[in-house]
Amino acid sequence: MNTVAKRENNEVLEHSQERLFICPQVNIFETKEGYLLEADLPGVTKEGLEVTLEGTTLTLVGRRAGEKFSADPLYRESKGADYRRVFELDPGIDTTRINARVEDGVLYLELPKAEAVKPRKIQIQG
Repeated sequence: MNTVAKRENNEVLEHSQERLFICPQVNIFETKEGYLLEADLPGVTKEGLEVTLEGTTLTLVGRRAGEKFSADPLYRESKGADYRRVFELDPGIDTTRINARVEDGVLYLELPKAEAVKPRKIQIQG
């Protein structure tokens, strides 16, 4: 059972099966060819990233790399939580052609539109 929790320091927290997740901030852009989704996942590498698609439900899960210090923190602003965000995709997206890449803690997802929903010019005969 997932429960969306409170907003804390501009972060949406989600409790899911005894784990704490931070809802990453995203930007979504539309082009003629499709959509581009950018998700901020600081501290997450390619190995710590999981993108799954089940039907039209797209789920992003990012796990931060482990602590690199052996000492106890004196002051800490970052949480030890991982990232999770779920999107319901429009059926007009061609899910077989989705591409993903991660650079400098930012996940880029290309969500191409299906050919049937792209605008097209109709020839006039006569």
